[in-house]
Amino acid sequence: MSSGISPTLALPGDPPGGSRAVRIWGIGVAVYFVAIIFRTSLGVAGLDAADRFDVNASALSTFSILQLLVYAGMQIPVGLMVDRLGTKKVLTIGAVLFTLGQLGFALSPSYGTALASRALLGCGDAMTFISVLRLGTRWFPARRGPMISQIAALFGMAGNLVSTLFIARALHGLGWTTTFAGSALAGVVVLVLLLLFLKDHPEGHAPPPAEHAGAAYVRKQIAASWREPGTRLGLWVHFTTQFPAMVFLLLWGLPFLVESQGLSREAAGTLLTLVVLSNMAVGLVYGQVIARSHAARAPLALGTVALTALLWASTIFYPGAHAPMWLLVVLCVVLGACGPASMIGFDFARPANPPERQGTASGIVNMGGFVASMTTLFLIGVLLDATGQDYRVAFASVFFLEALGVVQILRLRGRAAAREREHHVVSRVEAVHVPV
Repeated sequence: MSSGISPTLALPGDPPGGSRAVRIWGIGVAVYFVAIIFRTSLGVAGLDAADRFDVNASALSTFSILQLLVYAGMQIPVGLMVDRLGTKKVLTIGAVLFTLGQLGFALSPSYGTALASRALLGCGDAMTFISVLRLGTRWFPARRGPMISQIAALFGMAGNLVSTLFIARALHGLGWTTTFAGSALAGVVVLVLLLLFLKDHPEGHAPPPAEHAGAAYVRKQIAASWREPGTRLGLWVHFTTQFPAMVFLLLWGLPFLVESQGLSREAAGTLLTLVVLSNMAVGLVYGQVIARSHAARAPLALGTVALTALLWASTIFYPGAHAPMWLLVVLCVVLGACGPASMIGFDFARPANPPERQGTASGIVNMGGFVASMTTLFLIGVLLDATGQDYRVAFASVFFLEALGVVQILRLRGRAAAREREHHVVSRVEAVHVPV
């Protein structure tokens, strides 16, 4: 069954977009860009962190697990905050928190204080992407939604590129404290920019007044978003597609390539960079394809999952001690498609929910991939310690979560398509009857 219909009419009250929208939205994207640098900086510092704090694989994975636990747990509260308070206030709080978290991580004298700093960073990071999505819906026409989301994610991956290219080198040239404390200055810069120039919406496009914030309002927002099959489908698409690349980039890719595949740290860093570059290229392609045909959403998502599983299995179960370099390269190129595929989840939730619920619905969707990533980070760490660093067994845990997600996507796909057709018919009728 087709997974949706691509609307061609602008909805009543659609914002105009334009160069001013690009500038305002660009400030929000800059905040997200810095948040991703901070989030992924541990991915290139995993071995350094293990030495600095004298911890094993399970304890090392706790850094990322706690960060993602906070991130995932904050998604629905942040979505409600964005719907209630607006983008500027939430982004400001987020920038303050992730900057303090990065600075605290630089100065942490112990494993415990470093954990607390990563939790603080995760809390601030959690406030960025949903805010940027909401900013896009407030400043650009709805038909631009898929491309705007993919471009935002592309700039996020550019932040990951900064980590793999510059943070890794700075760690060995400048040391732990100078590298992480120096990078925290980027948080101060984007905080000043958003305080001075960011606006929640263009003139004449203010959202309806928010309801009185309380328990009843919260329950209503969450329940209404969850009842939509498109929201639930979006969550499972995000869950199934994002986590293999997230786990690889956030923590376990570098140790796997160095300790299991026998590569130098420089070669491993180059492969991590390849994942990021592939993500940026694929994101542009996926955004264009989905903007032209919403029916391509589910096939792209499921195809990405299938290809990722095939390359993951081919690499970890390759006969012999090490997989050949060509296979590692192909794996990293394919992993680059995971991020753009996860963005398709938001393209299922967006048309299923009205503007006043976009933040809440996006928060629900965004939980998916981070819950999967957190679970897999934990499983890999535990299995590595239990098996004496057997990466084949540990990395095979990926397949269980992929299978779970695919089952849910197939179960919800038809319901979401039927519901989206209903929304599309209503939107067309409303557009026809708008006074001119």
